Amino acid sequence: MSDRTKLVVVSAGLSVPSSTRLLADRLASAVVQRVPADVEVVELRDLAVEIAHNFTNGFPGRKLAAAIDSVTGADGLIVVTPVFSASYSGLFKSFFDVIDKDALTGKPVLIAATGGTARHSLVLEHALRPLFAHLRAVVAPTGVYAASEDWGAEGLPERIERAAGELAALMARLPAARPARDDLAVTPFEEQLAALRGSG
Repeated sequence: MSDRTKLVVVSAGLSVPSSTRLLADRLASAVVQRVPADVEVVELRDLAVEIAHNFTNGFPGRKLAAAIDSVTGADGLIVVTPVFSASYSGLFKSFFDVIDKDALTGKPVLIAATGGTARHSLVLEHALRPLFAHLRAVVAPTGVYAASEDWGAEGLPERIERAAGELAALMARLPAARPARDDLAVTPFEEQLAALRGSG
């Protein structure tokens, strides 16, 4: 068994290559420089048909089921979507719609997005952060938005580093928040009540 944590990257980019996947890879690289982690990338474009079928028949296909297991079993998530109509893509939203609403509770998540113009940078706060707050995930304070003009410019590398540091810190604290079952001693209420009566 590896003692390394598991970092799962969800990329909703549609083209090959895509700036969305590029940003996802840059973020993942920055995270694993801070916390040992095995990285798995989930490319949503490869799951589009199975996601659509899941909505119509209620059952995930083999690849979609594996992706859902990876995401729900991760110690940390990086989620990156291109911006469409000033929000996340429909494919991105559909994927998280087929995941059980409680499956991401307490999960550390770094949110990120790409777009053609800086005008859409508020998608992080107006769409992505509320979505993962609704799913009760723990969202890193810094989200990363990359417009076309940001690549190779000042500012983006610093945002990537800051966000990666925040996610790594959340992931590093995660094991301590999961007490081992052997450490938990639960006394049934009836036994507690009997003990109280006996001492009285």
